[in-house]
Amino acid sequence: MYTKPSISRHTSMFFSLEDTLNPRHPLYQLANKIDWQRFEDAFSPLYCADNGRPAKPIRLMVGLIMLRHLRNISDESVVAQFQENAYYQYFCGFHDFSIEPPCTQPELSHFRKRIGEEGARLILQESISVNDDHEDESGGTVYIDSTVQEKNVTFPTDAKLLKKVVKHCMKISRKHSLPLRQTYTRILKRVYLDQRFRTNPRNRRKAARADRKLRTIAGRLVRELERNLADKQIAGYDGQLSIFYRVLSQRRDSKDKIYSLHEPEVECICKGKEHKKYEFGNKASIARTEGGLIVGAVSFRKEHDSKTVDATLAQVERNTGRLPKQAACDRGYRGIKESMGVPILIPGTPKKSDSYYRRRKKHGLFCHRAAIEPTIGHVKADHRMGRNYLKGVVGDAVNLMLSAAAFNFKRAMNDLLDFILSLPEWANRWILCIKFNAYSTQTELIGAF
Repeated sequence: MYTKPSISRHTSMFFSLEDTLNPRHPLYQLANKIDWQRFEDAFSPLYCADNGRPAKPIRLMVGLIMLRHLRNISDESVVAQFQENAYYQYFCGFHDFSIEPPCTQPELSHFRKRIGEEGARLILQESISVNDDHEDESGGTVYIDSTVQEKNVTFPTDAKLLKKVVKHCMKISRKHSLPLRQTYTRILKRVYLDQRFRTNPRNRRKAARADRKLRTIAGRLVRELERNLADKQIAGYDGQLSIFYRVLSQRRDSKDKIYSLHEPEVECICKGKEHKKYEFGNKASIARTEGGLIVGAVSFRKEHDSKTVDATLAQVERNTGRLPKQAACDRGYRGIKESMGVPILIPGTPKKSDSYYRRRKKHGLFCHRAAIEPTIGHVKADHRMGRNYLKGVVGDAVNLMLSAAAFNFKRAMNDLLDFILSLPEWANRWILCIKFNAYSTQTELIGAF
């Protein structure tokens, strides 16, 4: 049976990360709490036994993906910081300090595609297991809320999309040396100038004429490109050409509009925010316990909030092994009272039959529900959910679950740090003495040689 290569455990006689680093550091503690063998067993079957060069160790790749979301940095940055940070290397399973880059940025991207949604869900489950030793105060209650995970796209307008269609047609024509009856270079320059300052009342009619002219030019280029492409070449551009035609045909009141050429699955979602009326991305449903642990993170397109509860509770059951006793939601979930046997509580007018105690208990429950709002804010601001750079529908789900897992890992690190700081002085000295004895023994061995 093929076994995935792992990181060597032979330590140096002169230098070892395990003996050198501070054992009270939260990242050091978290590295020892995670069950890395779980990832080895799950991801090893994804690799071929005898084809290609040896792959990178699984713990290294999973650790880099975790650090990327924990520290809110890009793939390029986590690879560069790995060479400078000894705690990163220990977290990824290294036992000696290395100055070599662990991998390249495309290798991280390929690894994310290899593990897919199931791999990201496994990392989320492990982040929940790491926090399982903390007492859960939820009493079987989860709080569910939805938000928008914005995609890395510009604010879409018809003019922007048509400009990109023209640019892509020109690029494809130059790539295959296709003839063009007209390049429209001078005309397009004039059109782009006329489209500026369209909010000024004097320029509105001129900008509208320029928009119509640009749509005409884009349609001509797309049709000419389709005619000039050979039968062998056009097969690779069927998807692109269909997107071009959809952009040309859509209008202000069209349904299923295209908002981005490179991300055609992006949806326009309105959540009623004062500062941001429309957001472009996908809907994300988050389930949180009262103790602050995210136990569910599911990606949707633009379903109504009440239609997202079933899938969210199903993932909560898959991640924790049990269904909650009840779920509390806001008024956006109106229309649903029960899901998978779990009662859904929504704030509203108290019943006349409710006692004063019951009313106060419901009021406190919905006050606690509001705590999920800052949780979503931290996941967006600190763990890369605010703007999703991963491609496609699968990238939406993977980025959401990895961001939620990073939030849980960060919670575990904070709890470990609080525990270490609460230790008495003699306990901290005892930890340092153990470490000093390890250094002393190592020094004596070196001197003996």
